[in-house]
Amino acid sequence: MSLKMEFVFTVLILACLQSFALPDSQGDALIALKTSLNAANDQLVNWNPDQVNPCTWANVRCDANNIVRHVTLLAMGFTGTLSPKVGTLKSLFSLQLPGNHITGEIPKEFGNLISLESLDLTNNNLTGEIPSSLGNLKALQFLTLSQNKLNGTIPESLSSLPKLIILQLDSNDLSGQIPEHLFKISKHNFTGNNLNCGIKASLSCASENGDSGGSNKPNIGVILGIVGGFAVILLLGVVLFILCKGRHKDYKREVFVDVAGEVDRRIAFGQLKRFSWRELQLATDNFSDKNVLGQGGFGKVYKGVLADNTKVAVKRLTDYESPGGDQAFQREVEMISVAVHRNLLRLIGFCTTNRERLLVYPFMQNLSVASCLREVKPGGPILDWPTRKRVALGTARGLEYLHEHCNPKIIHRDVKAANVLLDEDFEAVVGDFGLAKLVDVRKTNVTTQVRGTMGHIAPEYLSTGKSSERTDVFGYGIMLLELVTGQRAIDFSRLEEEDDVLLLDHVKKLEREKKLDAIVDPNLSKNYDIQEVEMMIKVALLCTQSSPEDRPAMSEVVRMLEGEGLAERWEEWQHIEVTRRQEYERLQRRFDWGEDSVYNQDAIELSGGR
Repeated sequence: MSLKMEFVFTVLILACLQSFALPDSQGDALIALKTSLNAANDQLVNWNPDQVNPCTWANVRCDANNIVRHVTLLAMGFTGTLSPKVGTLKSLFSLQLPGNHITGEIPKEFGNLISLESLDLTNNNLTGEIPSSLGNLKALQFLTLSQNKLNGTIPESLSSLPKLIILQLDSNDLSGQIPEHLFKISKHNFTGNNLNCGIKASLSCASENGDSGGSNKPNIGVILGIVGGFAVILLLGVVLFILCKGRHKDYKREVFVDVAGEVDRRIAFGQLKRFSWRELQLATDNFSDKNVLGQGGFGKVYKGVLADNTKVAVKRLTDYESPGGDQAFQREVEMISVAVHRNLLRLIGFCTTNRERLLVYPFMQNLSVASCLREVKPGGPILDWPTRKRVALGTARGLEYLHEHCNPKIIHRDVKAANVLLDEDFEAVVGDFGLAKLVDVRKTNVTTQVRGTMGHIAPEYLSTGKSSERTDVFGYGIMLLELVTGQRAIDFSRLEEEDDVLLLDHVKKLEREKKLDAIVDPNLSKNYDIQEVEMMIKVALLCTQSSPEDRPAMSEVVRMLEGEGLAERWEEWQHIEVTRRQEYERLQRRFDWGEDSVYNQDAIELSGGR
């Protein structure tokens, strides 16, 4: 009997060890990469070697089973080398390390990444030969090794990659003959090397607008270039003539042309895509007003349908400037695209021209929480109470991820019901979370222009222009009140009832009078749990305290919504409120102020300038 028990015990131990082996090996491989890259103390700070599961680390994306799928470290200034231990991440889909100063060779162990679809090591200082083991990556679609110091020949093994559609090896020190099969790849570039492109006229060192490298007919290329240049100039002249003629004759003619300054190329950053201007122009019917989904401080959002019938939402940014132009915007977009969470709106792609900055998102068929709350048609569906609870918790989790799991952290600065979207299952998806960061890329950490919506803006942000994650907490608290009441943050119609314009003041007064039923959205028709309503109101009031230091962090908000720690926090806040009100009453007696004046002072302090 004891032998059987020992056997069972051994099996259980082995099972436990096996369940922990994969996350351990993943974390070990990434920590080895961090070490070999010589990451500075302020880089990858949450890559914790004591944490078994790396799926909460910055710049690391996992699937639902906590398997690492994407590692994206863009332009972070690393000066070290690549660790061979990365080769143990056999489930990795993409590895993106462009724009650093990485030295040394590409480890041959990278050939063990059998699930890899995209490898980008562009613009580093890598040396040595391209390892032939990369020919083992049968799932590889994008291989970009441009602008390094790689030497030797191109390994013949790359010819055996069945799914490869982009191969960029330009601007290195490669030499010798290019395997002929590689010319069949739809997008390739071998220019800027000492390579022999072959003797056939049909072979070119670059698939698109590239230098012909070792071609033995340069004169033909020059002639074609000159003829092509004249043709382009002539075409532009015809287009301008048509546009001017149409303007003078008072008729409108649609002309879809690519915009000067646009770099029409496809770059793989995980699933991020670079769209052409014409592509989005066609998708939105030339940005027709009939396709406008909404408009805010960052620009208009248009509904669009791509060529493959995919529905998208295209945000056309306004008030965007950047000293770095296209590259600065692209760098910011890449950083934001790394923020992936089920409660954050996923960025599909972007488009840049000399004058335009556009972001492309999935189309949310149930639109925003605000539209579902305030555009209820008679007899139509409403957001029921269980859905509103899910929205509250999902939004909190999304903001918690931005504040506490992104590196650097992202502050939304315009949290409101209109910026929380609903997917097909009515799950909350926080939108526009990267826009504040994008439009202020040219600024210092002291914001000179307050962005947001009146009624949702925290008082300290309104008065000083300085934002923090606690300004988002304030906006989130107002959004909770929108969910409970169905009302706007500012509503001047309440003046007709001698009530408060600000929703926060309105709810606080009713809460003090214990009139919770009067707070709840009448569209719910009493179909709610009053205790759950009370809990949500308490969380909202804790989030909207006048002092940012007194507000909870979003991780605390998540716990309180899940039923942990709210009672203690509420009791503490009540004590502070009683003390504050007693002080007001003392001042009232001393200066003989009226009750209404004291109340208004309280409202201004809690809600910010009006």
